[in-house]
Amino acid sequence: MRTAIIAGNWKMNKTIKEGLEFIEGIKGKTEGNAEVLICAPFTLLKDLKEATKGTNIKIGAQNMHYENSGAFTGEVAAANLVELEMDYVIIGHSERRQYFNETDESCNKKVLKAIEVGINPILCCGETLEEREANKTIEKVKGQIEKGLANVDSKDIEKVVIAYEPIWAIGTGKTATAEQANEVISEIRNVVRAMFGDLADKVRIQYGGSVKPANVAEIMGQSDIDGALVGGASLKAEDFLGLLKF
Repeated sequence: MRTAIIAGNWKMNKTIKEGLEFIEGIKGKTEGNAEVLICAPFTLLKDLKEATKGTNIKIGAQNMHYENSGAFTGEVAAANLVELEMDYVIIGHSERRQYFNETDESCNKKVLKAIEVGINPILCCGETLEEREANKTIEKVKGQIEKGLANVDSKDIEKVVIAYEPIWAIGTGKTATAEQANEVISEIRNVVRAMFGDLADKVRIQYGGSVKPANVAEIMGQSDIDGALVGGASLKAEDFLGLLKF
């Protein structure tokens, strides 16, 4: 049985003060049948980790570099995240791919580095509206998963979380129907199965794209959806707590 994971992605939002206020707003209220995760900007991570000690709330980063160190101005190394005891790191979010030219190959290097240092990677995949309308959704995500998980050892695949986020549904208010999301996620699991056999049944696959308290129960009721990677609805404590009720 796979444990559901509800992850908030704060993107480039919140100051340290605002982040700590949020944590105070959800502390003691997050018990349930899902793993709870907040992925925040780098500057908040140390304070959030401290504030969540003794709770079931896990903290993750939104990106990291695959090199150990070097002349990569503005980047953060895996060792920095290890030092902060990060539980997870988001890799290959569509915004990183779109605005910062991340590729399947660079995402693969990050996945391998995260596993190497003991941080669980959340590998994102998803299609554009044009790709969906051209019936290229499965082709697109299949390529992203095959390349993103290349050279991952079978013993490590269970550490990887996959997040399916149709790009046309991120921050637009548009949402793939629960059935549409489940269909693609089922195909993603088949790709993982082709690569890793029955271990695919242990890999958690999230849906992301305008998930909110009003639709989370329907989404989580699907056979292959194991959680949600949530942007906007993770910014208010009340909304985030609503995501845990499914």
